[in-house]
Amino acid sequence: MSIERLQLGTDIQQQAYSAIQKLNVMNDFKEYDPTLCGTFPIDIYTASSDLDIIMEVHDHHLFYHKLTSLYKHMESFSIKQKEINGSYVTKANFQFQNFAFELFGQAIPVKKQRAYEHMLVEQYVLTTDPAVKEQILSLKAKGIKTEPAFAKILGLNGDPYISLLEYGQQKGII
Repeated sequence: MSIERLQLGTDIQQQAYSAIQKLNVMNDFKEYDPTLCGTFPIDIYTASSDLDIIMEVHDHHLFYHKLTSLYKHMESFSIKQKEINGSYVTKANFQFQNFAFELFGQAIPVKKQRAYEHMLVEQYVLTTDPAVKEQILSLKAKGIKTEPAFAKILGLNGDPYISLLEYGQQKGII
């Protein structure tokens, strides 16, 4: 999903676009196919939402050092490497221009990463039934995370992160 669509969005989406552009992350990491996922592109962000940029990374050592050299001076910078769902990941978090950023890399093509697939399913649900947006925002305002909120609205059982993917597969979205 292109970040350019943020330029035409709400004031906060436009500010997010400006912060991403000023940070130059999409250009600095272009070899990793950086893609903005999460709540900002589909307009269901809250005050606590971060800008999630996912990437396809095979050399985590190089990625770690690039992230550190570019962003270690940023407010609240932290970086972690660990295994998630059987895949090694590198994740950096920091604050820039009043936005929380999360840069996430794993050795999976971006369009096959869970964050991207979740966003596609969520966008489908929002497009299919626009009234869902207010219900999701209401649940998020109560502290419920995005995927659990969608699972609740859709009546999905079990792990909301898995059941949302299964729903997307059943509907032919992913």
